[in-house]
Amino acid sequence: MHRFSRTAQVFFLVAGVLLLFFLAATPSPDWETQLWLGSFLFAAGLLLKSVLDGKRWVILTLISLSLFATFRYAWWRTTQTLGIGDPNVHWYEYPFVFILFAAELYSWVILVLGYLQTAYPLSRKADQLPKDIASWPDVDILIPTYNEPLAIVRPTILAALNIDWPPDRKKIFLLDDGDRPEFAAFAEQTGISYIARPEHHHAKAGNINFALARTEGKYVAIFDCDHIPTRSFLQTTVGILEKSPGMAFVQTPHHFYSPDPYEKNLNVFKKLPNEGELFYGVIQDGNDLWNATTFCGSCTVMRRKALTEIRGFAVETVTEDAHTSIKLHRRGWQSAYLNLPQAAGLATPSLSAHIRQRIRWARGMIQIFRLENPLLAKGLSLPQKLCYLNGMLFFLSSLPRIIFLTAPLAYLYFGIRIFDADAYSIASYALPTIGLSLLTNAAINGRHRHSFWNQVYETTLAPYIFLPTLLALIKPGLGSFNVTAKEGRIEKEYYDRDIAKPFIVLWILNLGGLFSGILRFTGGFGEIPTIILTLAWTIHNLLIIGTTLAVGWERAQRRFRPRISVTFPIRISGGGGQVIYGETEDMSDFGVRVRLLKSAALQTGEEVRLEIPFLDRIHEFPAEVVGMDEFSVRFNFRPLTLQEERDLVLILYGRADAWVRLGISEKADSILKSLWEVTVFAMVGQARAIQGIFWSSSPGSSGNKQPSGESA
Repeated sequence: MHRFSRTAQVFFLVAGVLLLFFLAATPSPDWETQLWLGSFLFAAGLLLKSVLDGKRWVILTLISLSLFATFRYAWWRTTQTLGIGDPNVHWYEYPFVFILFAAELYSWVILVLGYLQTAYPLSRKADQLPKDIASWPDVDILIPTYNEPLAIVRPTILAALNIDWPPDRKKIFLLDDGDRPEFAAFAEQTGISYIARPEHHHAKAGNINFALARTEGKYVAIFDCDHIPTRSFLQTTVGILEKSPGMAFVQTPHHFYSPDPYEKNLNVFKKLPNEGELFYGVIQDGNDLWNATTFCGSCTVMRRKALTEIRGFAVETVTEDAHTSIKLHRRGWQSAYLNLPQAAGLATPSLSAHIRQRIRWARGMIQIFRLENPLLAKGLSLPQKLCYLNGMLFFLSSLPRIIFLTAPLAYLYFGIRIFDADAYSIASYALPTIGLSLLTNAAINGRHRHSFWNQVYETTLAPYIFLPTLLALIKPGLGSFNVTAKEGRIEKEYYDRDIAKPFIVLWILNLGGLFSGILRFTGGFGEIPTIILTLAWTIHNLLIIGTTLAVGWERAQRRFRPRISVTFPIRISGGGGQVIYGETEDMSDFGVRVRLLKSAALQTGEEVRLEIPFLDRIHEFPAEVVGMDEFSVRFNFRPLTLQEERDLVLILYGRADAWVRLGISEKADSILKSLWEVTVFAMVGQARAIQGIFWSSSPGSSGNKQPSGESA
């Protein structure tokens, strides 16, 4: 019966695909019929999403409608619009026609592979550990560092000490690839192990491999030095590995408690999902269904036996994490993704740092594509091949994105046709297809990615990752590992002219195209419907480019550690025996803001004791009043003992539920609202670009200064 049901499923799947292709290839007698069909499909999808949004069968139905519309558009585009044999198409127009067609072909492949990855997230739950704590396994916690300041690393080490796990089964190792005496001293002070290797080949991968040969725990937990784990990290992850002997690693999300450059510079922190939330909130959960979870280098627990089998971390590319996971999957090991944030780190502090990080990722993924081509890699299942392929193809989006941003200019400036079709046919096929893909992705992504922001993120990276990915395709061995900077202050606002230069060029070109199109419209130089359609495309491009320009305005960032909204009851013991009660509003490593239950007589500079109840005891911290009004007081912590600092890390970062549902937006995606947001940001961005070009001064970054005396 089981064999018959599997055979029946395959039969109906193949039959459905053949029927889909047949219907998609059936030509419409005229553009009006196609417009009615496309409008009906879009209306049906809109009704489903509006009435029954969130149900899995609705999402699968929307995917089916979107695939049908896309296949139908692709068939028409391939067979009817390339101008082959058409005497009305000039020879010089063919390059423009086929360049745009190639970019569209790329987008269709990405769309289909994206639906495969995200159609049915596994939504895995944590597995329970044995009740007998004595049977829990040994875990080595590795914290690799290179050139980061100790102020960044201290909370991670203290948080690792706070992890709830039998002390005799947990060993913490500080891996210092910078050979710094202050790191060795801090390791000795905290009672953890310190490892520094004599040579420094292969960057982070080599650092970890050196430590793996000198440790022996059954499992290895890895944290980047700014990723601070919660106390429940091991208890939520190790159970999955214990239950499944064939499981190589459990990956958890990378959550960032500081705003990324988009959130900071556009002032949308916690209002829009951050740039990485789509991957960790949707894609990784979808990969897990196909046993294709990608190892991300941190916030992970790995089985030592699996790492030993592949001789440690991959060292052939600059993205050692993804390369390691594909090697494990090729050897038949399983992987798991637990979509529960159990650690939090610092986002890149500026747009330039963000782009440098993504350049390394892009180069590394293309290196893997060349060295471990997933389509040819033995040992991978077909779904695994396709999931890895999509992850690698994403970083080849730079050229297609630039093509989409400039394609209409050929017609607006020079009258060169990029479609061998009339505007009515283009609109009747393309607009419903685009609309259905927007609806479907809005339903899939929900609060994890809002409409149109994919284009903003791709546009930001496009001019910068094109050359590195091209070189990686030609010669994979080029390039070196670069550590992502996470620390540093920006003392004053400024417009980053250097990073914005390619976006300014694209903006000027499209703005010129807009005026050229208006002149064509008013002067009658071309078909009016074609001019209108091309102008609409250009306006869309200006909105995307304008939003990217807005991100180039770097807002001031005067704190090394951002304030985190936390609510605890607090008791304040002041001078003369005064006792004051209140509630915390936000905290950082350096201070706390408190909302008092009633006004109190406190003076700036007064030294007090702060008492915060958490878990089974009261935690006390010395502090100084640095600012106040009637019911709100700001305190800076006085120098803390090591135990007090460890307690503060526990309260601030170590709570088991500290990061649950953070990183996603407050509301689900709304296409029209998202379009309006992008429009507003585009207007702001174009104004900022003009101001930045003519009036903005150089950056006010203080680089890697050590934090001292920051106000809460």
